[in-house]
Amino acid sequence: MLRDYQAWHDQYDDPNSALAERLRIVQRRLDELLTTRPPGPIRLISMCAGQGRDVFGVIPRHQRRLDVTGALVELDTANVRKARELAAHHGLTSLEVVAGDAALSDVYEQYVPADLVLACGIFGNVSDADVENTWHTVSMLCKPGAAIIWTRHRREPDLNRQILGWLVESGFEQLSFDAPENASLSGIGTARLIGSPLAWRNHHRFFTFVR
Repeated sequence: MLRDYQAWHDQYDDPNSALAERLRIVQRRLDELLTTRPPGPIRLISMCAGQGRDVFGVIPRHQRRLDVTGALVELDTANVRKARELAAHHGLTSLEVVAGDAALSDVYEQYVPADLVLACGIFGNVSDADVENTWHTVSMLCKPGAAIIWTRHRREPDLNRQILGWLVESGFEQLSFDAPENASLSGIGTARLIGSPLAWRNHHRFFTFVR
């Protein structure tokens, strides 16, 4: 049985929760990456976007707002509905909330290649093998030079060191890694693709949620 991901989002409403702290850091890093992108359009993909609080907490007030297009992909119907409400509230018609399985490459085909990819709230809910597989194949979503934001909890066994190695193996360079003082909180990383992206593959599965 997978967790109730709608109820899980309620933790964001407590400013002292670990998830609220993670959200603030993700939003700060997204703000920075948007600010430093070269002039021109910015295509964004958010995998397992949930209610889109990271994206909708930044884009509406950002100076690059009009440059951003793309998709937030989410499977849970209640969270899709909430994300669409937030998009409509902020008038973000250039960002589509897609009801679909973010684990499958096909759902992204019309939105690639992306300048920014968010992979937050994924790597703590899939097997270690799927974390590695995602890193070794996620560049198919990216333009050369694209940036990615990712998260993974730091409870034992702490996989973050391996993730940092896998991202280098996959053609990324580490830009930042935030590790809040509470060791149970997520590590939040950003990376840039400095190698060539993988060729696009239909019907590819990045991961399978196990909880």
